[in-house]
Amino acid sequence: MTLKPAPAGVWFITSAHSPARFPAAHGCGADVALVDLEDSVPAAVGAQARQDAAAFFIAPAAAPVLGFRISSPTTRDGIRDLAAVADYPVRPDIVLIPKTESPRDIEITAGVLDAPGYTPHLYGLIETPRALEDLPSIVRAPRIAGVLFGTADYATATGCTATWDALLYARSTLVTSAAAAGIHAIDSPFFDLQNHEGLRREAERARDLGYAGKCCVHPRQLPAVTAVFTPTDAEVAAGRAIVSAAQEAGDRIVKVAGQMVGPPMVKAARALLSRAEDRTQHEVTA
Repeated sequence: MTLKPAPAGVWFITSAHSPARFPAAHGCGADVALVDLEDSVPAAVGAQARQDAAAFFIAPAAAPVLGFRISSPTTRDGIRDLAAVADYPVRPDIVLIPKTESPRDIEITAGVLDAPGYTPHLYGLIETPRALEDLPSIVRAPRIAGVLFGTADYATATGCTATWDALLYARSTLVTSAAAAGIHAIDSPFFDLQNHEGLRREAERARDLGYAGKCCVHPRQLPAVTAVFTPTDAEVAAGRAIVSAAQEAGDRIVKVAGQMVGPPMVKAARALLSRAEDRTQHEVTA
């Protein structure tokens, strides 16, 4: 099977316990749509949700990249989840692994799911102090594609408040480790569904910190997060001007709009233009 690329941008999570919401998740406009078998599914209906989740991946061709949050692979439910996914007629492009605390969690998941013609993108959900301590080895696991920050569990485990300032060290450490390993870091959802300004501000801060995207837990959050992680027309124009000026100067340091521009700025401008192109292609195919 041919996997879709694992994109950055906006991720949307819906519960496997509510299959009636699957079509809305497919058409929500996110870059990635995940079906969840962990926190959002009551234990009493886990087996039924595991069965229902198979339908999530039988989706229209225009659907986003589709993923699956399993339970921790070191638990009974996680083992059942992995066994179920391995037998689905259509399998997910992305598998999100909660409570990732060592490369072993990635290796277990890959060991069960990898098959001829199928090696899903594996993302580690970093949500414990132990995971933060072992980040250098986790982000360099051979099969890892990216990491996602889980603020709710992390705040509970440390006893800190789930505020930006209290979680800044953990957020910064995670995005730095991911960048060092050359993989994506995706920011946690924002759980106050009524605080639209707070959502926008947190998304901007995560973007400015270096996160490649952010999760959403409700469709009403998608427009704000999409806007934050989509380069503006002015940013695209400035990026093109920087790249063009650098090319004309033979990649030497050059002045653009009154600022000195060297190789790091040119690299950043090219990355921004690449994100803008990816967003345009996503909108065309959505």
